Amino acid sequence: MARLGVLTSEFERPSLAATLDAIVGHNIGAVQFQLGSAVPSVPLRTALQMGLDVLGAHLSPAFCQEIRGQLAERGLVLAAVDGTFNMIDPDEKRRWTNLGYLQQLVECCAALGTSVVTLCTGSRDEIMWRRHPDNDTPEAMADLVAVMRAAARTAEAHGVTLAFEPEVNNVASSPERARQLIDEVGSPAVKVVMDPANIFKAGQLPQMQDKLREAFRLLGQDVALAHAKDLDHDGEAGHLGAGQGLLDYPLYLSLLQASGFDGTIVLHQMHHLSDAEIDSCFAFVSRSAPAGLLN
Repeated sequence: MARLGVLTSEFERPSLAATLDAIVGHNIGAVQFQLGSAVPSVPLRTALQMGLDVLGAHLSPAFCQEIRGQLAERGLVLAAVDGTFNMIDPDEKRRWTNLGYLQQLVECCAALGTSVVTLCTGSRDEIMWRRHPDNDTPEAMADLVAVMRAAARTAEAHGVTLAFEPEVNNVASSPERARQLIDEVGSPAVKVVMDPANIFKAGQLPQMQDKLREAFRLLGQDVALAHAKDLDHDGEAGHLGAGQGLLDYPLYLSLLQASGFDGTIVLHQMHHLSDAEIDSCFAFVSRSAPAGLLN
């Protein structure tokens, strides 16, 4: 059975301890960990925008042990750790430097107490989350495959899953492109984060049910983690909390269940949920879930 969790960056607090205390205060038992939650010297917005580019230098055995200890103190399950960076950064030197940080993070997963690292497939823009027309070129996909293969070799050696999120602004901009990436990399370590709020290109929202079914047909057996947020338009979206928009949650969650998913469904949204919204979003997802999906 699946469980509900939250992205730690939904809680903007002055310290890791305060962040985790706030999560426990909402009776949440699992997290996707944003490393910026443990690096108060880096503004959380910057950490989310730049990922390992600004956080990678903080990785160390002591850093990982501190995170694991704080989670264990509170009985929190570490469902995944965020390892995002711009995987097709136009600055090739920076791209490969950050790959080195990702490989270091993969090697730290045992110390952290998780086996899933989440990724962004990136953009030819300097900001990994921002759309660039060159993202659709064969060269962008080839660069992504090369970086992902290198990361996957390290992940396979350490029993870690790399879960990337298909997103309209990135190279893996659709379920079809995500399937292509998985097939070209050819590694059992490469899976996806299913977040349907991010897969509808401009004009596709009226075909929501068909697009959701197609996404699960292509990727349903490769879902390592699921996200729960919402949208009120197609294209660049996902700025709402679960239940605040138009996403067909009963269908989404039933498809997730039919795929055999038994991992963590992580709540978040692009601009942070308020404390009250977190409680209402959790309640909404619980109500929308088919019998037997959630423990």
